Amino acid sequence: MLQATFKLCAGSSYRHVRNMKGLRHQAVLAIGQELNRRALGGPTPSWWINQVRRRSSLLGSRLEDTLYSDRELAYIHQGEEAMQKALGILSSQEGWKKENQQANGDKVLSKVVPDVGKVFRLEVVVDQPMERLYEELVDRMEAMGEWNPNVKEIKVLQKIGKDTVITHELAAESAGNLVGPRDFVSVRCAKRRGSTCVLAGMATQFGQMPEQKGVIRAEHGPTCMVLHPLAGSPSKTKLTWLLSIDLKGWLPKTIINQVLSQTQVDFANHLRKHLESSPAPEARC
Repeated sequence: MLQATFKLCAGSSYRHVRNMKGLRHQAVLAIGQELNRRALGGPTPSWWINQVRRRSSLLGSRLEDTLYSDRELAYIHQGEEAMQKALGILSSQEGWKKENQQANGDKVLSKVVPDVGKVFRLEVVVDQPMERLYEELVDRMEAMGEWNPNVKEIKVLQKIGKDTVITHELAAESAGNLVGPRDFVSVRCAKRRGSTCVLAGMATQFGQMPEQKGVIRAEHGPTCMVLHPLAGSPSKTKLTWLLSIDLKGWLPKTIINQVLSQTQVDFANHLRKHLESSPAPEARC
């Protein structure tokens, strides 16, 4: 049985079956099952069985990458790159200037970042546990248009693995029609790092969602939201939102700055109202 299994696994290296992902998966599972059976059948596993078990385990850990196409892997890497860039911007504490300060402590800061442009940083505390925010902002992302008037619709176009999605977002026109309708196609990545959740993204290309008539295709730069329990008050969440957007079109910088900073303040207010008025679903992070 074991010899036949090795032949099955080795066959996956030949060119004509190299892309038969199911074959490779079956081979890895079969090897693991056969090794376990033989190990349990004797007094102690032999050295070579241990060696092959370790190698098959390594092969299994690499199997996940082989299950994605080159295009899907590119999206995954793009999402991770967006996260690294966004966190790098947030980690620098120098050069931030105050754009907006609210009585409840919410504030928006801004700075100009080389090769990125002007970015905005929202810092707020939400009186809800982190898991609840994660549920709303990630797991129920497509429902955001129901409680955030600045968003008409968010649709997940493709899900890749457990951490990466491609989305299409249709933004509402700003008050007074200062900024007309915009839409965004983005790759988004969500990861948990200890007690912190990071939600990052940036503009991407997706052939199945071309530009729409009457709507300007804007672009997110590296952007992210960082969620972590407030020190000393684990039932509350510190939310930091780095926003980087190229709205495209002909817009004065003063209008852009006003609209983007106000959008962040409005987001925090709408999020709080929604969380306070709706029952908490089962949260997971």
